[in-house]
Amino acid sequence: MTTKVALIGAGGMARHHLPLMIETGADIRVVCEPSSNNYELALARLEELGAPPPPNEPVLAELLDKRAAELDAAFIITPHNLHHDHAKMCMEAGLDVLLEKPMVLNAAEAMSLMETRDRSGRHLVVAFQGGLSPQIRHAAALIAAGELGELQTVTGMVWQGWKGATEGSWRQVPEIAGGGFLFDSGAHMMNTVCTLVGEDFASVAAWTDNRGTAVDINGVVMGRLQSGALVTLNGCGDCIPGLENEIFVNLTSGVIRTGIYGERLFIRRAGEAEATAPELPAMRGAWQQFTQVRAGEIENPCPPEVGLRMARLWDAIVESASQGGQPVQTIAGGS
Repeated sequence: MTTKVALIGAGGMARHHLPLMIETGADIRVVCEPSSNNYELALARLEELGAPPPPNEPVLAELLDKRAAELDAAFIITPHNLHHDHAKMCMEAGLDVLLEKPMVLNAAEAMSLMETRDRSGRHLVVAFQGGLSPQIRHAAALIAAGELGELQTVTGMVWQGWKGATEGSWRQVPEIAGGGFLFDSGAHMMNTVCTLVGEDFASVAAWTDNRGTAVDINGVVMGRLQSGALVTLNGCGDCIPGLENEIFVNLTSGVIRTGIYGERLFIRRAGEAEATAPELPAMRGAWQQFTQVRAGEIENPCPPEVGLRMARLWDAIVESASQGGQPVQTIAGGS
């Protein structure tokens, strides 16, 4: 099925998404990109893929005023601080939205987008690989159904040479990025954990280290879920080149091991000698899942409700870290 789409942002991540988009029926009618260099690079990539060159409308309000009536959807791939306003504008203009991660900067923005979604009746899918992954959805369903017993502890870690790789970019400008390593690559860890556990945090304690930058580079988080289960998260963004990540979920009748992107899944049940990988389809990309949601083939696997859960966690991390690790009760957890 062809989807007439506006590409909001044409940087490196947007160009990464283009091959699957074109392969699976995206008709990119217009681009919104203030950087002429990014726009030209996107045109070159589209030419390689055999797609026609779309025009550029660098101001989103003008694009929507001129072109919204001919569009079905928008894929928003802009710096983090623009996500809320861009998604709100697109939904209010009648477009379904696929929104790059993280969804928003804080819980207030998350609730605002949920209100806009409900009022406009549009789809809003967040492009977290973990939330969209069939592997993570399968694991979350097992946990929710109690098939592996009672949830006890969750441990997540992500280590990456992020500090050096993002030096000089907007990703280390707090007003634009909303955070540092924990809110960028680490956001995948937080969102996947929030998807797996299916509940809010009640309390959080966190410590971060900026490593001489303006944003968090290293961080450790301890939390208690509303059910009482315990969570620890470890992020180190000042490492050797490359990326390592892991998530362990310990339940009374089984153990789950996966990654922050949902790229793998191993389950060991009580009485089994070793973990096995269930046979599940691989996720090809966020755009494919988005089109399935729009077609009514699947429920939204990464909705703003999970985005709100992660935003509440992030708000608590920021507050606790600013107080030297003082435990913070989350909005959902109460006082």
